[in-house]
Amino acid sequence: MSSTHFGFQSVDETQKAQRVRSVFDSVAPKYDLMNDLMSMGLHRAWKAYTVMVANLREGDKVLDIAGGTGDLAMAFAKRVGKSGQVVHTDINEAMLRTGRNRLLDAGVALPTLVCDAEKLPFADNYFDLVSVAFGLRNMTHKDVALAEMQRVLKPGGRLLVLEFSKVAAPLEKVYDWYSFKVLPQLGKMVAGDDSSYRYLAESIRVHPDQAELKSMMHKGGFGHVDYHNMTGGVVALHVGIKC
Repeated sequence: MSSTHFGFQSVDETQKAQRVRSVFDSVAPKYDLMNDLMSMGLHRAWKAYTVMVANLREGDKVLDIAGGTGDLAMAFAKRVGKSGQVVHTDINEAMLRTGRNRLLDAGVALPTLVCDAEKLPFADNYFDLVSVAFGLRNMTHKDVALAEMQRVLKPGGRLLVLEFSKVAAPLEKVYDWYSFKVLPQLGKMVAGDDSSYRYLAESIRVHPDQAELKSMMHKGGFGHVDYHNMTGGVVALHVGIKC
C-alpha cells in the first residue's frame, strides 16, 4: 500500500482523508476565532489580497475549493454579482455547514457542495476562476487535485492557491518556536484541541515550498505560473493561468 504524509507521520493513503476530516470536525466551531488569534488577524489581509488579484468581473463563474467558513466565497459573490456564480465547496461537512450558515446569516445564498478536489463533479472548461485557500496541503494527491482544477477551468481561466509556505531564513527560528510551542497551547486553551494545531504546524513543513508548487502547477497543465510571498513567506499566493 502507498503511504503519504499526515503532518510528520507516514500513514496509508486511504487513511489520510479520514484523519484530516477528524481534524477539521474538531476545529470547525472555533475555526474563525483561531484564525484571527493565530495569525494576529493577518489572514484577513492575505485573503483581501487574493480577492484583489482575482480581479473578478460581473458574470464570472467561480469555484471555491476547501472554502470552509466562506470568507473568500462571500467576497467573490459581491464581485460577480447576480449574473455570476460562486460555488462554495469543501470535503469536510462540518466546515461547510459552518460556512453555509455564516453566509446565510449575511444574506448570501450560494450553491454549497461537499466534494473531493481530486474528483470534482463539474464539467470541463466551466469556471473563470478556481480558488483554494489553506486546503491544498491537506490533499492526499496534490497533483491529481491540481489537474482537476485545471480541467474545470476555461482556457485563459486562473487558479489561485493561497497556502502556507516556506518562510524567509531569518524568520525560521522564531516561526518554528511559535508554530510548535505557542500554537498548540493556543489551540488547547481556545478550542480545547492541541493535537489538531500541532498537525497544522507539521503539515506546513511537509508541504511543497514556493518553487516546488510552481513546478507542480506547470506539470498540472498551467502555462504561466507566478507566486507572491506575503509576511516573509509565511504564506504565498500562487497564480496559474490555463492555456
